[in-house]
Amino acid sequence: MNLNTFKTFLFIAFFSLTALSCSDDDSSSITQGSSKLTIKLVDNPGDYDHVYVDVVDVMVKVNDDTDDDNGWLSLEAINTGVYDLLELTGGLNVLLADNYEIPSGTLNQIRLVLGDNNTIVIDGDTFPLTTPSAQQSGLKIQVNETLEPNFEYTFWLDFDVCQSIVEAGNSGNIILKPVIRAVAEVSTGNISGSILPSNVQTQISVIVGTDVISTYTDENGNFIIVGLPSGTYDVIVNPNPESGFEEATLEDVVVVVGQTTVLETIELQ
Repeated sequence: MNLNTFKTFLFIAFFSLTALSCSDDDSSSITQGSSKLTIKLVDNPGDYDHVYVDVVDVMVKVNDDTDDDNGWLSLEAINTGVYDLLELTGGLNVLLADNYEIPSGTLNQIRLVLGDNNTIVIDGDTFPLTTPSAQQSGLKIQVNETLEPNFEYTFWLDFDVCQSIVEAGNSGNIILKPVIRAVAEVSTGNISGSILPSNVQTQISVIVGTDVISTYTDENGNFIIVGLPSGTYDVIVNPNPESGFEEATLEDVVVVVGQTTVLETIELQ
């Protein structure tokens, strides 16, 4: 082997090893290390007496953007059971997963798995909530958020009751088609406050693009709206029409990522 041929051989060998090393680094970088994940369930309310959902499990798909049923990881939900979504107001939530360790990288999807014991109460009457067969294995919620190693993340699952209940004609069949918004606490902010008098059921709403994000005050008149992108919003205060109090709007409320904007006490007029 002459000198030129030997130099060429060394160059090719070095280039191949470098390329292989880079390839290995690229493929492992998104899965290196672990992150901790907390998931909480809250409610975007609807006009019903009660909406009970049977939470069985919470699952995630990490570093896998396929839309099949493979690769799901159970978070072993710690608070499974039947919950009235309409009670998850005023800052109340259900802790479904608490600092569960998962691989770092891209959190592609979250799946909320519901059981069969789902019911709705309308004007005092209880009806079963049937679930379409396509969603019986759990509702897939697109997330696509990056999870850095050694960080803790909290995601809120905001269950939109109003859009999730479908009444099928005059048959009396009421279908549960869950509409859920998944938001990361690390990339959003909140608005909280209270109203007087506290015994008036009041809906608090914020318009974000084409979506209306809302909640009700609790029995003490407190409320919190979670998962809002940073920005400036008008907060709409809508008391129960039968109370005799008027709707009001608080303008130019600023939301900052990672913070809760606390409003002064709102006195209904």
